[in-house]
Amino acid sequence: MNSVKSVPSEVLQQVAEYFSLLSEPMRLRLLNLLGDDEKCVQELVEATQTSQANVSKHLKIMWQAGILTRRSAGTSAYYRIEDDMIFELCSLVRDRLATRIEQQALHFRVVNGK
Repeated sequence: MNSVKSVPSEVLQQVAEYFSLLSEPMRLRLLNLLGDDEKCVQELVEATQTSQANVSKHLKIMWQAGILTRRSAGTSAYYRIEDDMIFELCSLVRDRLATRIEQQALHFRVVNGK
């Protein structure tokens, strides 16, 4: 792994901004709903049971960051995942968290003699 000192501060800023996109649970939920399928905003509104304004706000942020692509058809906007690496990244984090939870549970059982 590269030393933090060898990475230009501009690059670190961009990495931080990318991760901040994923720090919002609604955005992760939308990414999960999109999966391998293109969906219109209305489908995402119904699936999340939140307002169209809220869904559109988060989709726009991810579209501007290049994570999603958008196309219009009539009065509808359709989104799909542009950056498939997002799934790999989320999977790595999810697997790491699952491992950590398992380790904590094992430690708790050992400490408490169960």
